[in-house]
Amino acid sequence: MRRLLTALVLLLATTGLLASPAASASSGPRGPKPTIVLVHGAFADASGWSDVIKRLQRAGYPTIAPANPLRGVPSDSTYVAGVLRSINGPIVLVGHSYGGIVMTNAATGNPNVKALVYVAAFAPDEGEPLIALQTKFPGTRLGLEALDIRPTGPDSYDGYIKASLFREVFAADLPAGTTALMAATQRPGDLSTLQQPSGPPAWKAIPSWYLVAKQDQVIPAAAQRFMAERAGARTREVNASHVAMMSRPDATADLITTAARTAH
Repeated sequence: MRRLLTALVLLLATTGLLASPAASASSGPRGPKPTIVLVHGAFADASGWSDVIKRLQRAGYPTIAPANPLRGVPSDSTYVAGVLRSINGPIVLVGHSYGGIVMTNAATGNPNVKALVYVAAFAPDEGEPLIALQTKFPGTRLGLEALDIRPTGPDSYDGYIKASLFREVFAADLPAGTTALMAATQRPGDLSTLQQPSGPPAWKAIPSWYLVAKQDQVIPAAAQRFMAERAGARTREVNASHVAMMSRPDATADLITTAARTAH
């Protein structure tokens, strides 16, 4: 099996079919454009970035949105760090919600990551768990009463937002038909992630941007502003629910491309 995989890799490489996203990136006077890596959060999947991806691709940016495993901060961060290591050239790393803590850890020590963009996302400091930031200011509606909790093993539980509350808590500015589909297809988060401490934050060494969602019912806007200011992030605000990348894709893509121009 190993020989077969090796032969396949060599075949793809020699035929030009195997290349990192950056290898085929559009180039400008300052070299290839950075690869944009989009990390989704809990109760969602990579499809939430679809409208942003369309805009980034039209602007000539190679873009990928890997599946965040949602199994725990250490393992999820390790997975995304591996994705980042597979990319040649500069990277702009973008995270939404729980994806923020993942990218904060995954980017640490990677010199190719030139910018971080938080979209209504957690930007913890070292030792901070998500629950401390989510409840630091009043306003979150994502408490235990909003979740369906299902055991997945000994001392292991997954949380789903209740279908009856999904739209008003998670995505109140999207059509009801859209949010009904999102609720039905949501990917659960392991509840242990709420208590797991973050490691050394990448934002201490990498320039950061932050898109604050002013109508967010998951991470209160006050918490987002606190994290953005602490990280020294260049901040914009939009009148949006927690899923600002879906309800305000133009503003989200514009902030990402602004960050990308500093890395290009």
